[in-house]
Amino acid sequence: MTDLVQCISPIDGGVYAERAYATRAEVDAALERARAAQAEWRAVPLARRCAILSAAVDRFVAEREEVGEEITRQMGRPIAASPKEADIFAERARYMLGVAPEELADLAIADDRRRRQRIERAPVGVALVVVPWNYPYMTAVNSIWPALAAGNAVIHKPAAQTPLSAERLARVLAEAGVPEGVFQALHLDRATTSATVADERVDFVAFTGSVPGGRAIQEAADGNFPGMGLELGGKDPGYVRPDADLAHAVDGTVDAAFFNSGQSCCALERLYVHAEIYDAFVARFVEAVKGFRLGDPLDPGTSLGPLVRTGAAEHARGQVEAARAAGATARIDPADFPAARDGTPYMAPQVLTGVDHTMAVMTEETFGPVVGIMKVDGDDAAVDLMNDSRFGLTASIWTRDIDAAERLGEHVETGTVFANLADYLDPALAWTGVKQTGKGCTLSRLGYQQLTRPKSFNLQRV
Repeated sequence: MTDLVQCISPIDGGVYAERAYATRAEVDAALERARAAQAEWRAVPLARRCAILSAAVDRFVAEREEVGEEITRQMGRPIAASPKEADIFAERARYMLGVAPEELADLAIADDRRRRQRIERAPVGVALVVVPWNYPYMTAVNSIWPALAAGNAVIHKPAAQTPLSAERLARVLAEAGVPEGVFQALHLDRATTSATVADERVDFVAFTGSVPGGRAIQEAADGNFPGMGLELGGKDPGYVRPDADLAHAVDGTVDAAFFNSGQSCCALERLYVHAEIYDAFVARFVEAVKGFRLGDPLDPGTSLGPLVRTGAAEHARGQVEAARAAGATARIDPADFPAARDGTPYMAPQVLTGVDHTMAVMTEETFGPVVGIMKVDGDDAAVDLMNDSRFGLTASIWTRDIDAAERLGEHVETGTVFANLADYLDPALAWTGVKQTGKGCTLSRLGYQQLTRPKSFNLQRV
């Protein structure tokens, strides 16, 4: 393996950035700094910690245009959308800082003439946060800001495709007043990442990535017993009921399926549409997809950019071709998207009908601009198909009857149930998954639980 991490831009295949991987000795030194700095950082009053972290958010948002261009050049998201990642980052960070005083407060049990009892929410220690390339800041903030607010130190490993994101976070945190050693960004290869997970100085690991990656992280931790949060694969479904607002359902599902070229953790990858509206829905859906403009993501008029790398595009194209060979119908002619070219990351969007669950495109993660649409006869059939998956991050139900959506949602095996929206995180709600999507919880008031440990005090008066 090369000693350098290289970001190959999907825009033109050129090297956009390269950095040296940290050596084992450098990781060892970083962990020592983290342990020492964390002991002092946890003693800083919570209000002061939150003020520093809030100032860092302000500095980050002030650079939103630079953040957007950097994201676009590193992973190919259209420049029209990329700066918004800074805004969503700020929304999540500020929510978590806002609830920190209440969620990190001691739980008083008793304080009388005989005894004083309380439960303290103590920081776990040193957290290792490993994030993916598709949303390098939005996935990072879910764990980093609450971890720091709770009094932990953080070692942050960015994805190889987006190495500059961690460096920007390190800079704005330092400029805001986070002490040296409390937050450190390290570029790590796989072997060194595994060794770091196995290190007894690491108390918690937050990992967002693939199922194989999560399995490797969990195996590396064997014998060390750190706390762990894993957000892994997804194959998120949507169900359009016959009473749905058709225009709204089409607009919402198209956006959820194709935003960021389908490279979202909770992208809508499979759709089930009631037979009563199936034909009308598919016709409008296909027309909406034909309206995308595929091209240079640095062009403000581009609405669909390249996938992150050619291999990712070939994977998605392979699922499409396999489905077609098994009887599916491709509703989009790639010729309608002149920028799409085999052997490149530029891939035309695709809508498949005539699909079923014998096809990988309906059961395996695609992570590309492809969606399969199946006709169903009713609610029960839709729920059964939605649950026929080894993943469970989000699921959406499109209907005018919110009570029906809630009732059906009780039977869907997923972390989040949406009604009439998808591919969205509200920071006030728990972000979690079931099955092979992973374990643990970020965001919401519950997000602090895995980043702290209860410490009981039972003080008897004499």
